[in-house]
Amino acid sequence: MRDFQFPGRSPVRATEAMAATSHPLATLAAIDMLRSGGNAMDAAVCAAAVQAVVEPQSTGIGGDCFVLYCPKGEGNMLAFNGSGRAPKAATVDWYLENGFNELPKQGPHAVTIPGAVDAWCRLLEDHGRKGIEDALAPAIRYAEDGYVVHDRVAFDWEDPETDLAADEVATRIFLPGGKPPKAGDIHRQPELAETLRIIARKGRAGFYEGEVAGDLVGRLRALGGLHTLDDFAATKGDYRTPVSTSYRGYGIHQMPPNNQGLTALLMLNLLSGFDLGKLDPGGTTRLHIEIEAGRLAYQDRDAFFADQDHVDVPVNALLSGTYADSLRAAIDPERAMTHLPRLDLPGSDTVYISVVDRDRNAVSFINSTYYSFGSGVVGPKTGVVLQNRGSSFRLDPKHPNAIAPGKRPLHTIMPGMMTRDGRAMMPFGVMGGGYQPFGHVHLLTNMIDFGMDPQQAIDAARVFYNHDVVEAERSVRAETIEGLRRLGHKVVEPGHPLGGGQAVLIDWEKGTLTGASDPRKDGLALGY
Repeated sequence: MRDFQFPGRSPVRATEAMAATSHPLATLAAIDMLRSGGNAMDAAVCAAAVQAVVEPQSTGIGGDCFVLYCPKGEGNMLAFNGSGRAPKAATVDWYLENGFNELPKQGPHAVTIPGAVDAWCRLLEDHGRKGIEDALAPAIRYAEDGYVVHDRVAFDWEDPETDLAADEVATRIFLPGGKPPKAGDIHRQPELAETLRIIARKGRAGFYEGEVAGDLVGRLRALGGLHTLDDFAATKGDYRTPVSTSYRGYGIHQMPPNNQGLTALLMLNLLSGFDLGKLDPGGTTRLHIEIEAGRLAYQDRDAFFADQDHVDVPVNALLSGTYADSLRAAIDPERAMTHLPRLDLPGSDTVYISVVDRDRNAVSFINSTYYSFGSGVVGPKTGVVLQNRGSSFRLDPKHPNAIAPGKRPLHTIMPGMMTRDGRAMMPFGVMGGGYQPFGHVHLLTNMIDFGMDPQQAIDAARVFYNHDVVEAERSVRAETIEGLRRLGHKVVEPGHPLGGGQAVLIDWEKGTLTGASDPRKDGLALGY
């Protein structure tokens, strides 16, 4: 139990249903959907659509999504890959011949074909009770009538990774009056409202064919992109088998590559060899061991993970106990490793949604345009912000993640699911680009090893190893930071909070749900 004399928030507890998102309007939309007869999948898509409007720096219909789903909380877990692919004309040779040394972070060549709308429509058809028209209704209203800009959204809007002023359409829509909106301002996106109406009427075809696709492809081609109408029309997500490991008796499940979720499982396998529960959860030794496990796991992420339709990723070998033992031997609790190459991991603006309904359908849902405002390319008639996932590809033809026609890039956004005894126990996720595997592990070990409730586990101070330094939030204790420095780590304060997260914990015996949402964002959990 938390100390009520300190600032903070309690977890939200209910019996019927629960939704947790990073924005109040999205959480409310999910609850309204559940109360009107929709199920967890309806609620998740509805919330994601609202966030595509009210968190435009983080997500949108021009992005991608991944979903883990446990129907009725038990049985086979479903994984849906809604990430987009490179244009059919995109080859390593083309980029090298045209003077590219790497894929750009913004502009048309950073854009892969968006997969989110296809995923939303498919998931509602297969698992929802309501259709896309109902799911998009709140988002259309906010885009047309306007929404109040929340504080974390305004914070991110002021310092985007993408130069909005570089695109005249982005400037017109997202820099009204030549500057970002401030917290408390009302912002409208009428072009996006009309696009959402078209999708509500026509479904998937409303985005990937006809006038919307024409607007987006026309804009990309005018800027030099390789995208075609055929690329859009061919977009199709697919069901995949989750990758999983066991950690202290709990099943932990992630999306397989091209997703980076396997990184979290590698970290957990390494940490399983340490008795973390005997350590101070906010102390030097615990965080040092976690940092070192992350450094080892991320090396394998960058070396091996890619689209398995194009390359062979040695998933089983990477998840083996023998391999974990061999990597763990490099971790010295008394000293930071010095032999590993530098890690330079991207940031990301993402939304994560956790929903459980009265039938205990459990949805772990994540949606993103990658960097803040994605590629910065916006459809002039549609108001759609296009993602910059193509920037994750490599131009080394020998690398598993080299760009190729129709190939998916290595992807950072990762939904998680925890199970026990064959039942869903907690859909969860932690946003934050390259930080996400580290964030998943920190959340899980906070709960499993240290007995925290979901809100305490999300609230807890965070560190992350990146750019050859340890980024430590201001809430990390001073003595812990000094201890990390004595072990050889260079410690700095990050410019932004590390990630954000949501979770809904299912207690099958008591028949209750416990929800949590990260105070680093604007959102909340609600249940009834």
